[in-house]
Amino acid sequence: MQPEASRKFRCEAIFEQELRARGFRAVAGVDEVGRGSLFGPVFAAAVVLSPERPVRGLNDSKMLVAERREVLAARIRERAVAWAIAAVDAATIDRVNIYQASRMAMRMAVAQLVPEPDFVLIDAVPLDLPVPQRSLIKGDARCWAIAAASILAKVERDACMRVWDAVFPAYGLASHKGYSTPEHLKAIRELGSTPLHRLSFEPVRAHSRFPVESGSQLALFETAGAA
Repeated sequence: MQPEASRKFRCEAIFEQELRARGFRAVAGVDEVGRGSLFGPVFAAAVVLSPERPVRGLNDSKMLVAERREVLAARIRERAVAWAIAAVDAATIDRVNIYQASRMAMRMAVAQLVPEPDFVLIDAVPLDLPVPQRSLIKGDARCWAIAAASILAKVERDACMRVWDAVFPAYGLASHKGYSTPEHLKAIRELGSTPLHRLSFEPVRAHSRFPVESGSQLALFETAGAA
């Protein structure tokens, strides 16, 4: 039998349908984006989709072009029963590590949902939640609700990267979104890190001008943006 991690999946609503058949009424999908980035917060979203107002074409956000993600994000926000987005800043990532920060962002997103979910479907990572949950390997490629969450989180994070690109134009954030591309690595080597880089990540740490315990990096960004 082919291992689950290497299998090709079809994104569908079967998990939500099965749970609703068991009596659950507010099934949320949760996902995060930006774990591998060298810059900025990790974002997460939680979505309760409406069975009466489906959004066609949902899939893992990484499999969709930017224009398609924008269209789908607008439809999700319009048609979903509930949705929420949360972020954990780079200072916290440096303090608690990216895995724990990602889990924190996902819990924060779930906590904002109104109505509260009675079951949560999560992309791979188990969460400390007071409701039943199921973690799905490659969940954003298999489950509509998780895919919807990945799209909202990705669109929100990309929009923030475009804002930060105007603050730190030499780093090319609008194009690579903070990931370790040759362009980004070259800028870090030549210019050092910004207050919004994840100082605990290599190669940022090797070229950082800031101590790891440098305070709230989102606050530093807000100060720079207001200037």
